[in-house]
Amino acid sequence: MIILDKVIEVRKEIKTASKNAKTIGLVPTMGFLHDGHLSLIKRAREENDLVVVSIFVNPTQFGPGEDLESYPRNLERDSSLAESAGADIIFAPSVEEIYPNGYNTYVEVEGEMTKKLCGASRPGHFKGVATVVSKLFNIIAPDRAYFGQKDAQQVAVIEQIVRDLNFDIEIVSCPIVREKDGLAMSSRNIYLNEDERKDAVILSQSLFEAEKMIKNGERDPLKLKEFIIKNINTKPNVEIDYVEIVNSKTLEDVKEIKGDVLIALAVKIGRARLIDNICMEVQ
Repeated sequence: MIILDKVIEVRKEIKTASKNAKTIGLVPTMGFLHDGHLSLIKRAREENDLVVVSIFVNPTQFGPGEDLESYPRNLERDSSLAESAGADIIFAPSVEEIYPNGYNTYVEVEGEMTKKLCGASRPGHFKGVATVVSKLFNIIAPDRAYFGQKDAQQVAVIEQIVRDLNFDIEIVSCPIVREKDGLAMSSRNIYLNEDERKDAVILSQSLFEAEKMIKNGERDPLKLKEFIIKNINTKPNVEIDYVEIVNSKTLEDVKEIKGDVLIALAVKIGRARLIDNICMEVQ
């Protein structure tokens, strides 16, 4: 495995791979890898000849007062984990390499898709995501790119970008990886103290209970939202950002639980803002 930090270096490796007709899989990350990230790398390893893992804490997707400066970083640790999961190349550029002096071009998905859920409380977030992902697609030109379903809205936005900008890339959405107690794995889980970590389990528990309610016949999204909110609020130190039930493809609100449904939430616990969701296909 090699670690590169310059665009020109990565493109040289990609050109060599392309000349040899190798398929390329890209796993974009912000680093501080956990088993969720590793599952993406392993999937990419199974399906491609060359696996590139990008590690870049993207400043344009952080808003004022968010955790850009404190976001955990450890390239040595990440490199070892990525290699063990099957990565061939780590692309770990500096901010200046991605956004050089005079940089002034951004990609933005307009419409409701980026205005609700995380977009409502993090204005500009998806503009930053869309820009950096588009740059990575342009630099690496992968055949497939791998993203975790925990970031369901991000996956929907990136799929929109690929359609709209005619990227010849397959977007592979992979299942959420959870701790034994159900908590969705996240780099931000490290912010939780012992009590907050115990309280955080209420997120997945609430989603799983809502899933059971749907399987038992509940079709009213308002009743499901009320249940989830009430259940999460049993924990005193938890602050709900949103609980929403939408179509998993378009992110449009649903009046009835039917078809492709996404139940998504964001909750602040201590310093950590955690997101989680479940997707269901309901007849």
